[in-house]
Amino acid sequence: MSADGRRAFITSVGDLLASWNLPHATGRAYGLLLLSEEPISLDTIAAELELSKGAVSTAVRQLDSWGLARVIPQPGSRRLLVEATGGIESLLEASQARARTLIAALREGESLVRSGPAQERLHDVIGLFAGYVDLGGRMLAEHRRRRTGSARP
Repeated sequence: MSADGRRAFITSVGDLLASWNLPHATGRAYGLLLLSEEPISLDTIAAELELSKGAVSTAVRQLDSWGLARVIPQPGSRRLLVEATGGIESLLEASQARARTLIAALREGESLVRSGPAQERLHDVIGLFAGYVDLGGRMLAEHRRRRTGSARP
């Protein structure tokens, strides 16, 4: 992968996670970790992303709390290494939870409209988000089955 391609990927992951209400720096750190073959130090992350050590420390704590990264203490040292995990599921689950909350709020609005265009529009939006939650839930369940080796052909 070229340096420009690598930089573009890291920026894209930062943009994506920012759209899920995580700081852009956190997303960029995750993008870098995804591309790293081995666990890397906070200093390496800071240098590569041109971020302060404080910003990297915050980003790594957020990634760890979301299950997107694992912090590996080094025996006899204060130095920490970090690696990406397959925890993107937690972000998808959070997105699903937000969509369910939206559906509940929209359903409360059903009593506020009469038959007609507004009601149809509301039902369409509810249907769209309900489909997203249903499909996403099935996709996550299938992913878990495959990952644990219990998927059946």
